[in-house]
Amino acid sequence: METETAILLFRNALWLALTISSPILIVGIIVGFGVGLLQALTQIQEQTLAIVLKIVAMLLTFAWFLPWMIARFVSFAQILIENIPASLSTF
Repeated sequence: METETAILLFRNALWLALTISSPILIVGIIVGFGVGLLQALTQIQEQTLAIVLKIVAMLLTFAWFLPWMIARFVSFAQILIENIPASLSTF
């Protein structure tokens, strides 16, 4: 495998990981900001409230986006598997 091919493959894998994880991370940030704002306004300083709400929101987001995530991952895996013969012929 050539160096350029390996770099491109690694870049695509990182981009896929970022794309797949971004909805969950964005929801976690938004919920964390909202809970932090609510805690600041009401002066409730219970840390488990923020953690539980973020975990629940992130799990619901994960369940909602799971079919899309699997489709993206399977598409990437199919492209990798289809390109195996081409990468083996360079040896």
